[in-house]
Parts: sequence; C-alpha cells; structure tokens
Amino acid sequence: MRYKILLFDLDDTLLDFCANETVSLSKLFQQRGYIFSNELFQTYNSVNKQLWAEYENGNIELDDVLNSRFSETMLRLGKVVDGIEWENQYRELLGNGCQLIEGALEVCQSLSVSHRLFIITNGITQTQIKRLEQSGLYEFFEDIFVSQSIGSQKPSIKFFDYVMSHIKDFDRKEALIIGDSLNTDIKGGLLSGIDTCWFNRKLQKRSPEIQSTFTISSLEELYDICCPVE
Repeated sequence: MRYKILLFDLDDTLLDFCANETVSLSKLFQQRGYIFSNELFQTYNSVNKQLWAEYENGNIELDDVLNSRFSETMLRLGKVVDGIEWENQYRELLGNGCQLIEGALEVCQSLSVSHRLFIITNGITQTQIKRLEQSGLYEFFEDIFVSQSIGSQKPSIKFFDYVMSHIKDFDRKEALIIGDSLNTDIKGGLLSGIDTCWFNRKLQKRSPEIQSTFTISSLEELYDICCPVE
C-alpha cells in the first residue's frame, strides 16, 4: 500500500459548501427582512470574492473580510447594517449546514480502517469543526488542520509545512492530498512535494500548469488508488 496518510480538503470535497452557502445566505437575508434574489447573491458574491482576494494578497486581515462583507454588500444596495452582527448570525447558520458530498461518509469510514485520515482546510476553525461533527465525519479523522488556527492558507508552503510537522511519522512519499481546488489543494501539493488527487466532480477543464497525480470524478474512485488490488 503506497499511501498511508490521506489529507482531505473539506469544502466541496467532503461537504457541499456551495449548497450550504446558498441555504445559509437565503435564511440570513430572509430573517433580516430581505428577499434573497439573484441580484443580491451576485452582489454579495462579488464583494466576498474581492475581500478574500485582498486577504490572500496580504492587504487586509481575516477579521476585515468577515466583519465587513455584509455591510459592504448592503451598502452597495443603499442600506446601512451592522456587519459584525450579520456575520455572527451567518456563521451560526453556516455552522449548522453539513450537506455531504455523495459517498463521503462511506468512503471516509472505510478508508479510516486502513489509513490515517486528516482534514486540511481553509476557513474558520470553529465553523469547520462544528460542520464535521454534525456531518458524522469527525470521528474518522486523526486531526484537523484549519487555516485560521495555522495562520496561513492553502496553497502556502507555510500551511503545508505546519501540517507535515504536526503529523507524527509523516512521510511525503506515503501521503496523498485529496481536494477539489487546483489553485489551493493541487498547487499546495506541488509546492510541498506531496502527491495529489484532484476531485473533479464538476468535470472542469484540466489545467496545463497545475497537474495532479490522479484525477477522480467520484469519491468511490479513491478505493482503486488507496486500496489497489495486489
């Protein structure tokens, strides 16, 4: 068995973040007295992406992203709101969302018998752990590494150096990163010298610059990679 340590991304690899985000945002705006229209979602999405890009480029702090994304969204619509209050409410709604990707529970349960499983995810520590617990996945993982707690994000080599140094008896040759993002999971693996498996569930176009060791479109395909028949 070549791979003994499996490093799983969380959002859109094991848990369906897109579905959770949509449901949570819809509930938030409805509870605040607004119809969650496509225009409202697109405005939020634009503001959110811009703020995260600023954070990833080192121009602002994480708290600046979280505490201003809703106030800036509503300001574009001519409304003044308490961004921190909205964020806290959204965080609670998001933390209660644990929609599983098809096959995630069964695959993690099965592979945890023969492999060491870890979570490597960008995001807010408390929210990610809560979602893992509620999804039923938490018990299958030896440890959980979240960017907020580490102080750096995937694909930064600092993130992966931290992960490697905090896993007992870690060997790059025996590890495999499994994730849906070429720009964070697969690029991070390339930078850190760890084999990768791109979970291309949506059948996206391959990138000539960022090549994964393996590509799968369903989690069940991991059995052939991680538990090959001798």
